Amino acid sequence: MTQRACQAIEREVNAPSPRKIIHVDMDAFYASVEQRDNPELRGRPLAVGGGHRGVVAAASYEARVFGVRSAMPSVTAKRRCPELLFVKPRFDVYKAVSQQIRAIFADYTELVEPLSLDEAYLDVSEDRRGLGSARAIAEDIRARIRAETGLTASAGVSYCKFIAKLASDQNKPNGICVIPPHKGAAFVATLPVKRFHGVGPVTAAKMERLGIATGADLAAWPIEQLEAHFGSSGQWYWRIARGIDTREVKPDRPYKSVSAERTFDEDLRDAAALIAELSRVAGYAWTRVERAEVKGRTITLKVKYGDFTMITRSKCLTAPVADLAAFTAAGIELLTRLFPVPKGIRLLGLGLHSLQNHDSAMPIQLGLEI
Repeated sequence: MTQRACQAIEREVNAPSPRKIIHVDMDAFYASVEQRDNPELRGRPLAVGGGHRGVVAAASYEARVFGVRSAMPSVTAKRRCPELLFVKPRFDVYKAVSQQIRAIFADYTELVEPLSLDEAYLDVSEDRRGLGSARAIAEDIRARIRAETGLTASAGVSYCKFIAKLASDQNKPNGICVIPPHKGAAFVATLPVKRFHGVGPVTAAKMERLGIATGADLAAWPIEQLEAHFGSSGQWYWRIARGIDTREVKPDRPYKSVSAERTFDEDLRDAAALIAELSRVAGYAWTRVERAEVKGRTITLKVKYGDFTMITRSKCLTAPVADLAAFTAAGIELLTRLFPVPKGIRLLGLGLHSLQNHDSAMPIQLGLEI
């Protein structure tokens, strides 16, 4: 990238009328709903999901003190917090509450981009209710969520999506953080790169090996060197290190995939048992496909063995999958190619990708344990 192009990008963030974007993130959403609905769970370490061989879908803040996190195996969570309580997820309830929250957002802007049941971007550049500032809008939204659902939300307010999302995590739980344009780059400079959206664990580890630990470290690297080490992503890292993100808030964000998975109480090796379990998983996943009103051509099988190694296998069709029977058959075909299995299987998942025709107004939480 030429120096002139770099200067043009840097000018984007200093445009005369920067966007006003809020990232709203519910606090420990699933766990908070359970504590709201059951007074006996309040103030106690709680995990949604789990079971003997499952994983934690969500953890209350009381559990997080002990290091319990989502996606953690339940046995590990219980080891870290012996007093941990497990409750079964109630996704229909979570979706209903999410719809309440989405209705609140709609009173302030039409530009709402949901990321999941419990978080969304809002572009409030147009002050529809005449509250005077993006911060005032965020505070009003948070107050209404508390009054109408009994739950707390944190918010990040800034001029771009990247910084708004970082800011919403800054004062959790039940907090707000506002980063104006002239403080964007300085805010990013202070944060560890492992917190950056788009920097996963593998990339963060690679950056650490290169001596990049913070946003300031990242900003010190020329774009050519970043592209040499990280390919096309190097330009994105160069931008965010300077607080530059020109992405728009896009309503009705399309799904990338719909899936379901199941962890077994005991590792399975028997072919008939594995096929039966995969058929069950396919049924759960297809229910989510129908609820989301999407179609797709790619079926992906996920297999996790007893030693926690994981593989995926995919099959791409020439036309969208017609129905549950075709979806299940494709999944079973992928699974039978692995027989005889070399070791016990502890988890099976099945998903639909290459999605199209998204018509649903409200996204659901996808790819979770059943």
